[in-house]
Amino acid sequence: MKNSIKGVSARLAVTGALALSLSGGLAVTAAPAADAAITSSQGVKAVSIASTKKGTPYRWGATGPRAFDCSGFTSWTFARMGKKIPRTADAQYRASIKLNRGQARPGDLVFYGGKRKTHVGIYAGNGRMWHSPRSGDVVKLAKIRSGAAFGRVR
Repeated sequence: MKNSIKGVSARLAVTGALALSLSGGLAVTAAPAADAAITSSQGVKAVSIASTKKGTPYRWGATGPRAFDCSGFTSWTFARMGKKIPRTADAQYRASIKLNRGQARPGDLVFYGGKRKTHVGIYAGNGRMWHSPRSGDVVKLAKIRSGAAFGRVR
């Protein structure tokens, strides 16, 4: 029994979710920081960083800082905050915490496309988002169109 408790304790401690204390009681520990969603103050910071690239040209496949495609722009913005997010709009959607429009706050991601998301921007509040829209255009603040999906960066 003593050896099995040590084995369980070791396995639980590795997960970061539960740990057995030396006295034999259970203790709950915080989830790993890597899974934590961005805070509202981090979201405001993301919007501020995104706004510094206003007027930067769109270029397919570009990840900045002199040109961006949509997901390159969001990846670059969050990297300035030490947050690594996937490269493509669809992968960013899959990795995000899904929200409805009423739950969205500044710094959340705004997605377009059907089942496979093909465009992404950063929610700025008041029904607007920063994004790098298409060839021939530039990073700008724009009104969110209908049909958008929302996600929060972990």
